[in-house]
Amino acid sequence: MSTLKSLGIGAILLVVVPTGALSQTPQRPDPRIADLVEAGKLRIGVFPSFQYSKDAVTGQPRGLAIEIANGLSSRMGLGEVVTLEYPTPPQVIACVRTGDCHAGFMLIDPARATEVDFTPAFVRSDFTYLVPSGSPIRSAAEVDRAGIRIAAVRGHASTAALLRIIKQAQPVYADTYDPTFELLRSGNADAFASIREMLVQYSAQLPGSRVLEDSYQVNLAGIAVLKENKGRLAYFGEVLDDMKRSGSLKRAIDKLGLRGVDAVMPQ
Repeated sequence: MSTLKSLGIGAILLVVVPTGALSQTPQRPDPRIADLVEAGKLRIGVFPSFQYSKDAVTGQPRGLAIEIANGLSSRMGLGEVVTLEYPTPPQVIACVRTGDCHAGFMLIDPARATEVDFTPAFVRSDFTYLVPSGSPIRSAAEVDRAGIRIAAVRGHASTAALLRIIKQAQPVYADTYDPTFELLRSGNADAFASIREMLVQYSAQLPGSRVLEDSYQVNLAGIAVLKENKGRLAYFGEVLDDMKRSGSLKRAIDKLGLRGVDAVMPQ
């Protein structure tokens, strides 16, 4: 019997501590996002769009905004992502401006850029039209004609872009997606203008309807942050670039089944 066994000791675990390890201090967070690390959570502003929705079964937030926010949170070592949902983009912008939202997910638009700052774009998509069954409209150019009524979501980037180009057609508005789609379904509009991914989803609810193959504008999505917070803006931009180069952003797009949405690679 060994000496250890005779002493009633089953085993001894020897732990070797590297020289100086006990005197090391915890690594300080990047000063650009030190306030977020101190808060311990990332609060994001979202609205129903191709970037954000709720799971029909569980009710849990899902979408590209959630995937990206989780990536940001993980990189910063935060405990959680808090999702603040609003009906419209202007309300998300207001949340960012007050500081209640650390970040907002939306399309980049010149008018919005006067109120918040945007990271470089992370995805590209396009604005087009949904037309009902039997519509003679075959291209985006054919929509802008006298007598054509275009259903549009008030305050959305797709609507701002539409108003910059139409000369003859008449926009008719609703405040959110569902009532805007209802304008088309009820016959009170001849076309529904929005981002392609959302129109594809609504097309499934209207038999015989078609999403036009071409578009009236190609657009870019970015993360909105409080103006003059250059550190946070730069940090978010760097994380997005890493997600693009690693392929994780493309994998998120594919996992979510987003159609007509492409990652924008760093310059």
